Amino acid sequence: MLRYNHLVMETQPTAAKPTPPPLATMGELALTFIGSGSAFAKRYYQNNLLVAKGAEHVLIDCGARTPEALDRLGIPIVKINRFLITHTHADHIGGLEEAMLMNRYFAKKRSRMVVAPRLRTILWNQSLRGGSAWNEMHDGKPLSFGDFWIEDRPRRVPGADRELMLVQVGELKLHLFRTKHVPEGAPSWRESFPSYGVIIDGCILFTSDTRFDPDLLEWALANFPLKAILHDVQFFTGGVHAGIDELGTLPAAIKAKMFLMHYADKLPEMADHIAELGFAGIVEQWKTYLY
Repeated sequence: MLRYNHLVMETQPTAAKPTPPPLATMGELALTFIGSGSAFAKRYYQNNLLVAKGAEHVLIDCGARTPEALDRLGIPIVKINRFLITHTHADHIGGLEEAMLMNRYFAKKRSRMVVAPRLRTILWNQSLRGGSAWNEMHDGKPLSFGDFWIEDRPRRVPGADRELMLVQVGELKLHLFRTKHVPEGAPSWRESFPSYGVIIDGCILFTSDTRFDPDLLEWALANFPLKAILHDVQFFTGGVHAGIDELGTLPAAIKAKMFLMHYADKLPEMADHIAELGFAGIVEQWKTYLY
């Protein structure tokens, strides 16, 4: 159990045979990292988060190794009823083709997808269409996005000073906001390729992928009563993710709420440095955090 700033994070201990994470709860918010690693990590799968509250659940991103990780946890990919996609890198969408084909041809159903409208067209036309659209022809036309997915389109939040959208999933509120991820030279989120983070139930900030962006953290803390910040990290400075030493320059009060995720396989040798910089800790894959 980790305690900080009066917040209690209860963790389900890792067992020799992992316990399947909850797809529903009695009303508490449950977060399980199906993977916690970077795009190229081999030990930690990929940074995808299963969120459950009440009768509903949503899997934030579905990387190429996520169906494998879910299978090891005892959850077939067809049991995931709703996906939320933050951007189109393979460690965030590479498992979607398996999900959509298994649903259509074996489970005989469509899953739901939360996706920003400007990202949905890119996701279908440039990533998913090639491996799925031509499997069948209907009236002389290939399959479309709607043949595989039921879209839950978030609505814009008026008056927000950052691109911000909201979707309600049962008892669960999910705010999507733009991040400054790629390309490396983009000066702000406005000039960046569409990429989104998520504020979960108004209290948990999940950055997904972002470069170092103190303005984002100041904005989020000013507008939401955050209990925890789950932040993307890399162990060097430069490129398209937040460097650990950049994050180390943040105020102590922010770092006390910050758990690092999306890390590389060299995590064990960085443990002392993470502690020295004053972060709350790291997220761990296959553990369930209850709020």
